[in-house]
Amino acid sequence: MKTAILTGAAGGIGAAIATLLASNGATVIALDRSFTGVSEQATDAGHILSTSFDVSSEADWSRISRMVAERFGHIDALVNNAAIFNPVPFLEESVAGFQAVTGVNQIGTFLGMRAAAALMPAQGGAIVNVCSTGGLRGFSGAFAYSTSKWAIRGMTKVAARELANRNIRVNAVHPGLVDTPMLGENTAQNLTKMTASVPLNRLARPDEIARLVAFLASPGSEYITGSEFTIDGGQTI
Repeated sequence: MKTAILTGAAGGIGAAIATLLASNGATVIALDRSFTGVSEQATDAGHILSTSFDVSSEADWSRISRMVAERFGHIDALVNNAAIFNPVPFLEESVAGFQAVTGVNQIGTFLGMRAAAALMPAQGGAIVNVCSTGGLRGFSGAFAYSTSKWAIRGMTKVAARELANRNIRVNAVHPGLVDTPMLGENTAQNLTKMTASVPLNRLARPDEIARLVAFLASPGSEYITGSEFTIDGGQTI
């Protein structure tokens, strides 16, 4: 892998993925709405170019696509990692709140896959959608978030089938409880209860998720597409 686009790159899992891909020699276009302006960072092996970005904006995807095409020519991988988590029960969810989560988590993933497909060369590439165990089972207390992650599973399957003839592979990763700021948005009571449900009896580290994502984004996974990978310490067994 030479060039990759990564969304939600400012912290947590995204920052771990950016660091690992760059350490493996990739040029990473790291996107996040938390970034300001454009910055570039050279690592010992690769390179990270960071810029502010709204994944739910079609105009922003057009802008970054033009920049990537002009500067790099193509990309080899896309990692759709950007997500927001607003824990609101079903009966308390508003239309505006639901649309905000859907815009980032689901529409952002759709726009990213569409842009990536146009930027990948004839020999193809890889798309990795970072989903959640909240998309594998009923997840009380976060209706919009869980709904968006279930939707991404279907989007991954359809895109994998339709893009296979272009040798573009599309897979999904389902992290469980990961030690990131997003997890901290749960109440302490919920977090204690959820952690106790993990057979390995601990939270995942962001770098553990990053290693799986990096494998799926690499040529080493060239015969894997339309698949889902759960990395949750056994929580969904």
